[in-house]
Amino acid sequence: MRQKHSSIIWKLFLLAILSIGLYQCKKPEDQSSPVMFGTPQPLEIPKGFPKTNIPADNPQTVEGVELGRHLFYDKKLSADLSISCASCHEQFRAFSDVGQMSTGVNGKIGRRHAMVLFNLAFQKEFFWDGRAKSLEEQSLHPIKDPVEMDNTLTVVISRLEADSDYPSMFKAAFGDTKINEERIGKAIAQFERTMISANSEFDRVKRISGNIDAPYIEDPNTPGSKNKGFEFFNDLNGGDCLHCHSIQADGAYMGGGFGTDLQFINNGLKMDYTGDLGRMEATDSLSDWGKFKVPSVRNVEWSFPYMHDGSIPNLDSLIGFYNFGGFDNGNTSSFMKFAPSHMGNRNFTKQEILDLKEFLKTLTDYEFLENPKFSDPFEK
Repeated sequence: MRQKHSSIIWKLFLLAILSIGLYQCKKPEDQSSPVMFGTPQPLEIPKGFPKTNIPADNPQTVEGVELGRHLFYDKKLSADLSISCASCHEQFRAFSDVGQMSTGVNGKIGRRHAMVLFNLAFQKEFFWDGRAKSLEEQSLHPIKDPVEMDNTLTVVISRLEADSDYPSMFKAAFGDTKINEERIGKAIAQFERTMISANSEFDRVKRISGNIDAPYIEDPNTPGSKNKGFEFFNDLNGGDCLHCHSIQADGAYMGGGFGTDLQFINNGLKMDYTGDLGRMEATDSLSDWGKFKVPSVRNVEWSFPYMHDGSIPNLDSLIGFYNFGGFDNGNTSSFMKFAPSHMGNRNFTKQEILDLKEFLKTLTDYEFLENPKFSDPFEK
């Protein structure tokens, strides 16, 4: 009995020694914050804008932004070296596409119009259907999409590694010359977050005055009234645009479109969405059938053609569509004044249309559209 007892004690002793050894060999958990390389470049947030949505492991730096800018404009990202991100997102069109549908490598035509790119730092879901939950994720999709750049990250990385400039740029941005998928996504995301549009005529009049109802200075030579157009935009019995394109929230200036903007709505553009189910493709929810992300009305004067399929060619046609009110397709938003209940027309007067158009033009931010910080770094 005594021998058995001693054996048990001996086994427990060996087990304790082994446990101590394993504990000492265990790698301690890294609870430190991400290491930042490069020069910090925090975003300048305009007055009245919401909080940014920037992940902690991808802080903004001068070097990261510049690297992202080069990648955004570099055709090395496409399989046949024919297109870059900027090919479908042109600055003078608020970084949207000039064509109805975006064209990929070898002339492949996509099924959607490239969305505008600005004020992305304040958003949480990307693409028309919201399938990407971060800019880091979004920036990599076009590279691998067979109807866009149709490339692999392996090929892209090998091209960047062989380039005379990129290894040193990656080192400046991330601490060493390693080039990988994660860093490519992070750099492009940093650049895209700097694309802040906040200096339209609307901003200058409303924000600087501190009064959302501050009047515009009218031009007697224009056929429409900016002030009346703004009132018509917000009039529930007029344009009733504010439900989906809010200019203010809770009485506070919100940067010209951060209220219900960026949500997903079926606006009755079509009766049938068989070829493109919209957000339903990302969520598998029947309630999301035909819903697409609502873009901001900022820079709407220059971001034509409009809608997810680029089917509305110009600003006059856009106003005409909302005057029509959209189709009742079974999932059309109640915010739309679709045709059956309004006999196919909301009966905007000619003057109301002119006024609304003049107001929408005040949302154009020419400083943003012409800012050299967002331009092609390869054009010198």
